[in-house]
Amino acid sequence: MRVFLNRLRRRLVRLIGFRMLFGEAGAPHSRIAPSTCIEGEAGLALGDHVFIGQFNFIDAGAGLLIEEGVQITNFCSIVTHSTHNALRINGRRFATLGGEPPGYVKAAVRLGAYSFVGPHSLIEPGSVLGKGAMLCAYSQLRGVAPDFAIMAGQPARQVGDTRQRDAALLAKYPELRAAYEGWAGKGML
Repeated sequence: MRVFLNRLRRRLVRLIGFRMLFGEAGAPHSRIAPSTCIEGEAGLALGDHVFIGQFNFIDAGAGLLIEEGVQITNFCSIVTHSTHNALRINGRRFATLGGEPPGYVKAAVRLGAYSFVGPHSLIEPGSVLGKGAMLCAYSQLRGVAPDFAIMAGQPARQVGDTRQRDAALLAKYPELRAAYEGWAGKGML
């Protein structure tokens, strides 16, 4: 009986608690896991065909643009503000200052179309992940990653170009070239 109840409990949790749901306002094909926390949701501009996996923290308070086809895996943090410097340099007076004290960082973030954010990654305020770019697992993006860049490390540095990977796949599946060029642009390979 106990085994049966445990199996039933696990199935119910999977059905209700961690099930991906389709459809957001203006993005009917996007999916956001219910375990992802989105703060400052009014600042989020979400494209369609976006996937946001489980257990992410997304701060959109200073503006966050997630363009079409972006994939954000699991356990990622995307922040548009940071107080760690402001707290340290202002000490106890931070609590009474009001406004944006010295050291406070606040800037919008943009994730370009069909980019990919690997698990356990951090994207800092003011960062841009270019169109078709990849941020590898455990990476920390600070600044601008060019279109089609493969970024890795802490802080992330460019280690490759996704177009080389895409060329191999398109050689295997040439019928997909038109779909690829539809978002990447003609002659990208």
